[in-house]
This record gives sequence, C-alpha cells and structure tokens, in this order.
Amino acid sequence: MSVAAATVRKRSALTSSDRFVYLLAAPLVLVLLVYLVVPMFATATTSAQGGGAAYRGFFNGSSATALGLSVGISLASVLTTGVLGTALAVLLSRFDFPGRKVLRLFALLPMALPPLIGAVSFYFLYAESGILPRFLAQYLGADAASVSANGVWGVLLVHTMTMYPYFYLAVTAALAGSDASMEEAALNLGASRFRMWRTVLLPMLTPALVSGTLLTFMVSMASFTAPQFYNVQTLTMQIVASRTSGAYDVAAAQAVVLSVVSICFLLAMRWYENRRIHRGSSKGTPQSVKVLHGVLPRTAAGLGSLLLVLFLMAPPATIALLSFTVDGSWTTQILPPEYTLENFARIFTDPVTLRPILVSAQMAFVAMLGCVLVGVLAAWVVTRWKGPGKALLDVMVMLPWALPGTVIGVNIVTAFASPTPFNLGQVLIGSLWILPVAYFVRFLPLVFRSANASLAQIDPSVEEAARSLGAGPWRALRTVTVPLMSRGIIAGALMAFIQGFGEYVASVVVYPARYAPLSVEIYNRIYSNEFGTAAAYGTLQMVLILLVLALSQRLENPRRAQKPRKDTRGNSAVALTPVLAPTLNPIHETGDKNEHANEPVNAAPRA
Repeated sequence: MSVAAATVRKRSALTSSDRFVYLLAAPLVLVLLVYLVVPMFATATTSAQGGGAAYRGFFNGSSATALGLSVGISLASVLTTGVLGTALAVLLSRFDFPGRKVLRLFALLPMALPPLIGAVSFYFLYAESGILPRFLAQYLGADAASVSANGVWGVLLVHTMTMYPYFYLAVTAALAGSDASMEEAALNLGASRFRMWRTVLLPMLTPALVSGTLLTFMVSMASFTAPQFYNVQTLTMQIVASRTSGAYDVAAAQAVVLSVVSICFLLAMRWYENRRIHRGSSKGTPQSVKVLHGVLPRTAAGLGSLLLVLFLMAPPATIALLSFTVDGSWTTQILPPEYTLENFARIFTDPVTLRPILVSAQMAFVAMLGCVLVGVLAAWVVTRWKGPGKALLDVMVMLPWALPGTVIGVNIVTAFASPTPFNLGQVLIGSLWILPVAYFVRFLPLVFRSANASLAQIDPSVEEAARSLGAGPWRALRTVTVPLMSRGIIAGALMAFIQGFGEYVASVVVYPARYAPLSVEIYNRIYSNEFGTAAAYGTLQMVLILLVLALSQRLENPRRAQKPRKDTRGNSAVALTPVLAPTLNPIHETGDKNEHANEPVNAAPRA
C-alpha cells in the first residue's frame, strides 16, 4: 500500500510544466542525434574500415607530424593572443591616456574580418611578395625574405592579430565587473601591486582567461585559411587533401583524431576552471581609471595608440584598396598600378558573379532560421530540465563548438552520402542543401549560448504567473518567455548569420561544384590571379559584418547605443559588443555554486 502511495506521489510531482519540457525535448534530441551524433559515429565507422589501417598509417606517417604542428601552433597562438589581448584589455580598462577612445573603437576591428579575408589581407601585407616587404626592399635595401612573415610565423601572425579579441573581450568584461574594494584591501594590508594582481585579481580573471584560451585553441586547431596561404601542413590541410584525393577512410581517421584532441582540451579546461570557484562575495564599485600624467608618458602613450590603430586598420584597408585593382595588373609593384570601379559593377550586374553572394546569403539565412528554432528550444529545455540528462544535453549542443570546421564537414559528408534510417533517408551530397546543414551544425552553439544567457536572467516565476492566469505551457513560452529573450535571440541569430555568410573551412569540404559560396569563390578568384574581384567580394563581406554588428548594438541598447554607461564614480563603463558577449565563455555550468559565494578568492587554486 505504501509503495502504491509513493508511486502516486511521484507521478503527481511531475507537473504539466515538466511534461511539457520533456515533450519538447523529444524532437530536440532527435535533431541532435541526426545532425550531430550520427555524423560523428558515421565518420568513426568509416575511419575503422580496413581493420584500422588508416590509424596505423596516421601514426606512422606525416599525419602525426601534422597533428603535432597543429597543437604546437594552437598553443603558441593561445600564448601570443593571451598576452596581447589581456594587456590591451588592462590598458584600456584601467588607464586613461591620449588616443584611448580611438583605440577602444578599433580594438574589435579584427572581428569584422572573415577568416579567409583576414588571412588574405595579412598575406598581401606581410608575406614575401606583400606590400611591406616590397617597400622595405625597394627603399631600404632590405631582403624581402628576411623581413616577411612566412611559414609558421606567418600563421602565428594571422592568428594573433585576428584572435586576440577573444581574450580582450573576456578580460575586459571581467575587469569591468571586478570589485575595487578587494584590490584596495590587499594594498592596504601591505601587498605590493604585483602581489595584489597575482593573488587577488588574477584568480578573479581565471574564467575569462580560460574562456579566451578555449576559443583561441579551438579556432586555431580549426584554422585552414592561414596554413593554406602560408603552405603550412597542419592536420586540417591534410584532411582536405585526403578528402580531395578520395582517401575517405584516411580523412575520417584524421578527423576523428583532431576531434579527440579538441574535445580533450575542452574537458581539461573545464576541469581546471571547476577546481575552484573564482567569485567574490562583496558588492563594491568598479576600479577607477588611472589618468597618466606627465608630458613624456602621455606622448609615448599617444604615439603608441596611433601606431597600434594604424596597424589594426592596415589589413581591412588593404582589402579595400585591392578591391579597386584591375585584375592581372598587380605583379611586382609595391602598390597596384591601375584602379577601377569595374569590380563592384561586375558583381552586381553579372548574374554569374553575383551568384556566390546570393548562395552564401540564402544558405546562411536558412541555417540561421534552423539555429534559432533549435537553439532557443535547446536553451529553454536545458534551463527548465529538472531530471537527469541535463548536462548530457548541454554537451551535445555545445559539442560542435569544440570541433574544427573541417571535421564537421567530413562528418556531414560521411553521414549523408547515402540514405539510411539514421539520417532520415536524406542524400545531401552534391545538393545545395548540404551548406545550410553544415552551417546549422557549426553555429548552433552561438544561438544556444546567446539565448541561454538571456533566459538565465528571466525569473521562472514569470512563466508560473502566466500559467496561473490560465495560459497553457506553449502559450506561456510563446507570449511571455520568448519575447523576454528576444534581444539575446536576435544577437545570436545575427552572429550565426554573419559567421555562415563568411564560412570557409567547412564550406570547402562540402560545397557542390555548381554553387560555390562566397568564401570559396574568393579563394578561387585569388588562385586565378583575379585579386581585384576577390578583394571586392571581401570588402562587401566586411561591410555586411560591420552593418550587422552595428544593428546588434542598436537592438541591444536602442536608446543609448552611442553613450557608454556611467558607474557610481562617474567613470565610463566598458561597452562590449553585445552580439559577442554571450559567447565569451563556451563552458556552460549546469551546477548550482551559490553555496561557494563566500569562498576566498585571493588564495591559490588547489593543486
């Protein structure tokens, strides 16, 4: 009798809201299985064909060397971007000097460069045949090869100057939320400024540094354009080469190994961050900005800011300059000798030239719709899920963020090459629809993280109030929760769109020959020595990204988009680009850590 009563109580504890969550979770899990999990298993199965010969060849051949090179470049990129991004964040957050406002404006300029365009701009600027080495060779007699960035050094330069915003954004946000009273207390107790930074502020910055490390390492492991232009044989290069040559089992084995390395790094960083809670319990005000005094320090800071701004402006300015170049006219000169508007006119008047833009825009838009639908649903289910399996669902959604684009491309090609019940009978190879599927898988985490960040700020009692007034679960979700999440949803959707519009790494693996997306067309034009047309495409990409970022800023803060907020001391608070803020920390915490809020933060992490 007591057992029956316990069963009845257990069933009654399952409210209609809980049942609604599980009902929505069913199609979500199906989508994740079909487009994320099954492709990964399909690639693993393909790689095991021939009794594991592909893996034996991997570890006995050049692939193992390529893997070591990829990991080495990624770790070096983390170090260089970490130093530059963190130093720039501290400089612009804690010090006031001539040129600070202008430098803050241009600090995020690399985010407007698509990966391919960023690699192209640095190649045309700093490679042996680039503008700067040619200038130094002609006017200063320097050896162009010795003053150029080639090989691994060229890849590191591209990675450093295009990925440092990951650290800059994360550290800036952490510094803006730090408590000045804790720093002042450490200094008043006799700690030197260096010790205060090491024992108080640095532990507080640990989540931000881990976030920047994760993003930089994973993007570096996925990097394909920079190694391609500088002819560095990383593992991503070998995956594409194996796939192109028809060695599908070898490409699958390479993709599996690269996936394992990326996922292991993700888990290691998550373990490291979770060793200790880096959170303060006080509610003090942010640290005030220190004004530099003296003619010499202010002059040096102003000149340094000017040089850094010019350095940051050089890559996009190079692409804009080359967009007016006559195709085939730039050979050995320092700058292009002939200029024209024909490149832009041809793009908008020739249907063949316009097609890559239309393909990328339409496919990115379709993928964005799928990301919004599934990402918002996943964010709501993960947040409201009360039973076991919540962490597993969270990891399934975020898994593509830990995988290189080449791996995702290989997974999709392998899974959808033939109709099976696991892929719902879909054969996408050779069709245009394989592009939005790849973009959907690759950028779903962006919308998920953005929607999840917005949902975390909504009190569940708001939904409960709607339910108590007679609204059903679906109506409460549609009319109450989603409108409150709208800004986060729009931010994630815009980011997914611009990322899909400029995606190259996955596109080069999966695109159908008749419908080359914009990024692939840019590379094809460069390979055909049509630099002007390629740069015109790239300029349009940059303009679109800047417009989308400006739109996101406006939607996030429509009344004060141009005015920085003031803290209680009258200091200008640091304004982050809202569309990027939800993606600063790719590690999603599912546990409740409020009980650790009073844990001291100035102690060293546990060994």
